[in-house]
Amino acid sequence: MDYRDSAEEADYRAALRTWLQTNIPEPADTDDARTQQRIDWHRKLYEGGYLGQSWPAEWGGKGLSPTMDAILNEENGNTDAPMLPPTLGYIGRALGMFGTDAQRRQFIPASLSGEIQWCQGFSEPGAGSDLAAISTRAVRDGDEWVVNGHKMWTSFGQWANWCLLLARTNPDVPKHKGISAFLLPMDTPGLELRPIVLANGEPETSEVFYDNVRIPAENMLGQEGDGWKIAMTTVAYERGPSDIGAISAYRKKLTELEALAKDTGRDQDTQVRRELARAYVRGEVVRLTALEQLSSRATGKPVGEEGSIAKLLYTESAQELAHLAMALRGPDIITGRDTETARDYFQTRPISVYGGSSQIQRNIIASRLLGMPAQ
Repeated sequence: MDYRDSAEEADYRAALRTWLQTNIPEPADTDDARTQQRIDWHRKLYEGGYLGQSWPAEWGGKGLSPTMDAILNEENGNTDAPMLPPTLGYIGRALGMFGTDAQRRQFIPASLSGEIQWCQGFSEPGAGSDLAAISTRAVRDGDEWVVNGHKMWTSFGQWANWCLLLARTNPDVPKHKGISAFLLPMDTPGLELRPIVLANGEPETSEVFYDNVRIPAENMLGQEGDGWKIAMTTVAYERGPSDIGAISAYRKKLTELEALAKDTGRDQDTQVRRELARAYVRGEVVRLTALEQLSSRATGKPVGEEGSIAKLLYTESAQELAHLAMALRGPDIITGRDTETARDYFQTRPISVYGGSSQIQRNIIASRLLGMPAQ
């Protein structure tokens, strides 16, 4: 299979590289500044015509191959540009696939332009990996739904202005069938958000409390009971390394470690050479797996359970690369001379939980792709 760029893709990549070189901002130095820079970068990419390449024209996109969006993720990750907003890719797909015409008109152009920033209200203290066990309730009251409950690990929540929220609307049916999805403004009365500082020192996630939060009935996404289907569609796109720019970030980090090993003479250490080679091979396996899945999508095949393979491979590769970086940096991490590597290391730890834990990914691969019987 030939994964090289077509002539159209090569021209797009070259133009994008030139644009990036002249538009990348200087790195920000605080959490709030970095987040605002990401939002500003989102808007700048949109103004430059680089967002929504594969989105249908009726959604405000250009109707091109998903390869074009993957090229943007790759080239952006190869530079020092701010990280692209990952929620745009997977929440945007949910909006397009399940939204009404009015919802698409209201939310998709504004999401592409960066006017709307999204977060997910999925996980709960008692429903992380077992998402179907959520207990947050939504009860119909006339033309509104009244929500009460507690969400955890709402990434980007403190900076988002809208949330894709899952709540149980029918407690009397099997748990997968009683969940619905809602589109909720984050400034709605009764909503309280508390940032959570992670081990890397950054408050990139939060917990959210819902106390009689009222949502207009027209803000339900899909039909009542469609929440599980919408959630699975959302996380299927979330698990794709090519959709969130993870592959190029991995390769960039590996290149930096190879240069560090050479500069310090560690490249003559047999064990270091072996670990660097293993990291390269792991990265290539992830890249080729993602390209195979991307090629399948380019033919019109929807995203499915195969995304769990790439998600699992990337999780293990990123965490092992972070281990290698810690080993190469050595005492600089302990003395505090190097804070970046330690922060990166801690940032890779939750990857095995985001978008469904590694255990969940293995169960999906075993049962749905390999057809293995449940034990």
